[in-house]
Amino acid sequence: MMRVIRFGIIGCGLMGREFASAAARWMHLTDMKARPEIVAVCDTNAALMDWYSDHLPSVAQKTADYRELLANPEIAAIYCAVPHVLHADMYPEIIASGKALLGEKPFGMDRAQNATIMAALKEGPGQLVRCSSEMPFYPGAQRVIDFIKSGALGDILEVECAFLHSSDINPDKVINWKRMVDVNGAYGCMGDLGMHVCHVPLRMGWRPKTVNANLVKRVTTRPDGKGGRVPCETWDNATITGMVGEGPDAFPLVLKTWRIAPGESNTWSIRVLGMRGSAEFSTKNPRQWRFMRYEPGGAQAWQVEDLGYQSLFPAITGGIFEFGFADAIQQMWAAFVDELVGGDANGFHCATPDEAAAHHAILTAALISGVEGRVTEVEYPQ
Repeated sequence: MMRVIRFGIIGCGLMGREFASAAARWMHLTDMKARPEIVAVCDTNAALMDWYSDHLPSVAQKTADYRELLANPEIAAIYCAVPHVLHADMYPEIIASGKALLGEKPFGMDRAQNATIMAALKEGPGQLVRCSSEMPFYPGAQRVIDFIKSGALGDILEVECAFLHSSDINPDKVINWKRMVDVNGAYGCMGDLGMHVCHVPLRMGWRPKTVNANLVKRVTTRPDGKGGRVPCETWDNATITGMVGEGPDAFPLVLKTWRIAPGESNTWSIRVLGMRGSAEFSTKNPRQWRFMRYEPGGAQAWQVEDLGYQSLFPAITGGIFEFGFADAIQQMWAAFVDELVGGDANGFHCATPDEAAAHHAILTAALISGVEGRVTEVEYPQ
């Protein structure tokens, strides 16, 4: 009989609903050792919690106090999806409770807050803790990752990873917490999107020693939803160029986190270029990945392969059909649940706290670089 892992959700907004949807259709996956069951939810907005109890008969507890979830012995694991400014308060308490945690990125509003979380982990009971980052679970992204691991790139020329939004190009979009420095943090777009673009490079061991960041702020005020306008304080776009490695083997790593990318709905992409092979994938074309294998003096020809639904964790969907964002969310959760019961996440686990801490080091250096206009050394945690 499949093991049941009882979850509580802290923060019942968009991503919490995505987890609830993934859990409700767990039968979509095959050969799983365990399944999540959402039994408790927490939010200061009661209307948001009502959606869960209306749709999930398993929800037995609704509360505005997250500590009540931590005191509930029925709950084995927590998904925490709250604004960045709350991470440093909530994550350490969740860790101290002994419950497993999948926390939303960026694991702290800034590097100091992330250090508080990392200290709690060091002192904690040692349960599974991971950071949310779903985009690398697309089949095409997994193919690029496997291509890299195989050594097919040869000497690397350049790596680029990007996450592009377009909704903030509308200057009349009502401000939300992601546009407020005191809630989102001074990183701006980098804090919101940085884990997405750093996840794969860090997993591959590509840690830039220095970065040069170009930060863009185009929309300086936004409607407050009450008839007035208020300052829009955060950076809209960031293009970070780092150098990985030393001497003649060093290569540029380009990380783009843009909230104003004309025409882009929600595009994540990765491109790796090497002397012997290259590969790329974009969620704009979710069925396909492109790759090239090159022999000295030979033809340089890109190949395009249709992948369909070839997921890390097998599912009932036929291989000829499309894979989408909701599937990536479920695959990420499958990886987390598999680790919870002793599995290896089929070879690709969710982002780790150490990776989240390393990405804070990169973003901190990028913020200094962009503000001060200079190349900045990245100081990784010891």
